[in-house]
Amino acid sequence: MVTIDALIKGDDATLALLYESNKQQFLLFSGKYNIDNEDAIDIYQDAIIALIELARKGKLNQLKSSVTTYLFAIGKYMVFKKKKLSNNTTTLENLDNLLIEWELYDAEKDKKEIVTLQKYYQQLGNTCKDILYLFYYKSYKLSQICKLLQYDNTDVVKSQKSRCLKKLKQLMQHYND
Repeated sequence: MVTIDALIKGDDATLALLYESNKQQFLLFSGKYNIDNEDAIDIYQDAIIALIELARKGKLNQLKSSVTTYLFAIGKYMVFKKKKLSNNTTTLENLDNLLIEWELYDAEKDKKEIVTLQKYYQQLGNTCKDILYLFYYKSYKLSQICKLLQYDNTDVVKSQKSRCLKKLKQLMQHYND
């Protein structure tokens, strides 16, 4: 188990364990947000460095989540920042307020929700799967989907996407009940 004290002391074995034991999971996680592998590795390394620096500054002394959970919270923040501001770098000052916000982050719950979402996504018809895949996973615009799937206009695609999302939400609602 990685402790804050080990991070503060710079224990090489602990740092290597933290880095290696979470790297692959983080790369899979960041792939959900269309971050290419090279950028994901850079973000992961930046998140590790930020975590260590926050620990050394005493910002993690009141941490109620695990170190790994907090590492993913920092990484998730950086992924969102990368998506929002393509070429800007996240600074430690931006992360100072992250402590409270991510204490409640539950990586296991997130994984379960993804698996459930994938299960119900597979129950949708091919048209819905195609539209949702292109829009959310490939980040295609409605006009691109319209051309690719040969719809009459983007309003038809927009309506179809809305119906597909509604259906997926209904399926998910049954799971949550």
